[in-house]
Amino acid sequence: MAIERRILMKTFIAMKRTRKKVNKEATKHLIHFLMVFLGIGISNMILFPMCSFANSYEPPSQRIVLNIRDFGAKGDAQTINTSYIQAAIDKANKLANDGPLIQKSVQVIIPAGRFLTGPIKLKSNVTLHLLKGAVILGTTNRIDYGEKNLHPLISANNATNVAIIGSGCIDGQGAELVKNLISLLRKGILSDNFWRVKRPGENNRPMIIGMKGCKKIKIVGISIKNSACWVQDYDHCEDVLIDSIQVVSTDYWNNDGIDIVNCKNFTLSNSFFDVADDGICLKSEGDSGICENVFVTNCKIRSSASGFKLGTGSYGGFKNIYVKGLIIYDTYRTAISLETVDGASLENVLVEDVKATNVGGAFFIRLGHRNQDNKYSTIKGVVIRNLVATISSYKPDIGYPFEGPKLSYIHNIFPSSITGIPGHDIQDVQLENIKIVYEGIDQKSQLASSYLNLNNVPENEAGYPEFSMFGDLPAWGLFIRHCNGLKLRNLTLINKQQVLRPAIVLGGTSNVELKKIGIEHANFLPIIFDDHSEKFSLYDIQFAKDVDSSRAIMIKR
Repeated sequence: MAIERRILMKTFIAMKRTRKKVNKEATKHLIHFLMVFLGIGISNMILFPMCSFANSYEPPSQRIVLNIRDFGAKGDAQTINTSYIQAAIDKANKLANDGPLIQKSVQVIIPAGRFLTGPIKLKSNVTLHLLKGAVILGTTNRIDYGEKNLHPLISANNATNVAIIGSGCIDGQGAELVKNLISLLRKGILSDNFWRVKRPGENNRPMIIGMKGCKKIKIVGISIKNSACWVQDYDHCEDVLIDSIQVVSTDYWNNDGIDIVNCKNFTLSNSFFDVADDGICLKSEGDSGICENVFVTNCKIRSSASGFKLGTGSYGGFKNIYVKGLIIYDTYRTAISLETVDGASLENVLVEDVKATNVGGAFFIRLGHRNQDNKYSTIKGVVIRNLVATISSYKPDIGYPFEGPKLSYIHNIFPSSITGIPGHDIQDVQLENIKIVYEGIDQKSQLASSYLNLNNVPENEAGYPEFSMFGDLPAWGLFIRHCNGLKLRNLTLINKQQVLRPAIVLGGTSNVELKKIGIEHANFLPIIFDDHSEKFSLYDIQFAKDVDSSRAIMIKR
C-alpha cells in the first residue's frame, strides 16, 4: 500500500501541474480518491488545495471572435462549407500568434444552422464554439475524406490549446456515408480488402474527431452522433478535459464512444454514451507510449460491446487509471473489462461505485498472450469496489441497432472472471463490496461435474479477450485462474434460478483470501470449489440456512 500511495501521489501532482480548472463534481471525486486511497484525513485536507488539473485555458475576458458566416458559410445543409470553416480556423490561429498569447483567445463561432462540411483541421490556440442550434454535418461523399490517407471530420495534429465547446451537435451521418462508400467500392473507385468478406475496413471509414500528439485539449458540452467508425480518438495526447458531452452512435459497426490511446493526464466526466461498440475504451497501440493518469467519473454508458474497457490493443501499458461513478445498462458484454494481451503492463487501476443493470457480465480481467514475441503482459494492482450488477438471462442489447454478435452455441450465463495464463499470474487484485445478481438458468447438465477437472477449460492464450472466450465455465458466479494475491471481501452472489455449477471456482491460484462472502439461492453443492490453490484462506462465509455447510466448500489438493 505504501508503494501505491507514492505512485498515486505522483499521479495527483502530475495532474495538478497541468494547471487546469475542474468542475466541482470532478474535483470532489478526485479529493475523495486521494482521501480514501492515500489515507488522507479531513484534518489534512488543507495540505491539498483545490487542484486545477482540468480546464487550463478558460478564455480571458477580452476575446477575439470569428463567425464562420463572415467567411461565406451557409447553414442550409446543402452548401459545402469546408473551405469557409477552415479559413476561419486559419485566421484564428494567425491572430492568436500575432502577439502575447496570454492576452488573446480566439474563438471560431458556429452559429445556429446546419453546416455541411468535409474534413477540417483545428490548430493551436483555437476554440471551435458551437452555439445552440448549431449542427456540423459531415459530408456523405466518402471521397471527400481522402482516397488513401483517411481524414477524420475534425482533426488536430501536434496542436496545443485546442477546444470544441458549446451546446451544438456534430453529426457524422455515418449510415449514409457507409452507403456511399459501398457504392464506390462496387464501382471500383475505392478498394478494400474486407468489405466483401465482412464489412468495409476501419481504415476506410472516417471518425468524427481524431486528435494526435496534441496538448491541452478541451471538449465540453457538445453532442456527437452517427459515426461511420470510432466516434472520437485521442492518440498520444496530454492534458485533456472532456466534460458533459453526449455521444449517440449506432449507425454502423465499430462505433466506440471514445478511444483514449497512449494519453496522459486525461479527464473524462459527466458524459453519456449510447454506442454500437465499446463505450469508453483505453488502448495502448504500439510500443512508444502508455495510458497514464486517466480519470473517468460520473458517466452513463449503453454499449453493444463492453461498457468501460482497457484494451484490446495493449502493446505499451496502462498506469494509474481511476474510474468512479459509472452507470452501465443494456450492455452486451461486461460492464468493466480490464485486458492486456499484447505485452502491455497494466498497473494501479482503481474502479469504484459502479451500477450495472441488464449486462452480460459484471467484470472481466484478462492477461493473455496474443502477440507473437517473447514479451508477456503483466497485471498488478487492481482494485474494484462498490459494484452492483444485474446479469441478464437473455441478450442484453437485443433490439438495438448493430447489436453484439449472437453466439453460435447454446450457453449458460457467463460468470465474472480473473484469468492469467500458465507461468504468468495476475497479481494483487482486490474485490470489495460487490453484489452480483444472476437471472439465467443453467441448461447444460454436463456442467454438473465440469468443475472437477479444470484442464478441460481451454487456456486460449492468444484468443480475443471477451467474456465468452473459454466457452461455458464451471462456475456461475466467479471463475479465477492463474492469480497470485487475491482478496475478496464483502462479496455477494445471488442466482435467482436453477444452477448446475458451483458459485465460485478457483484454480492455480495462490495467496487467496475470501472474507465475508455471501452466496444466496445456490442449490448446487459444492458452492465454492478450489483446485490446488496455495495459501487459501476463508473467513466468515455465509450460505442459505438449508445448505449443508459441510459440503458447501470443496478444496482439492
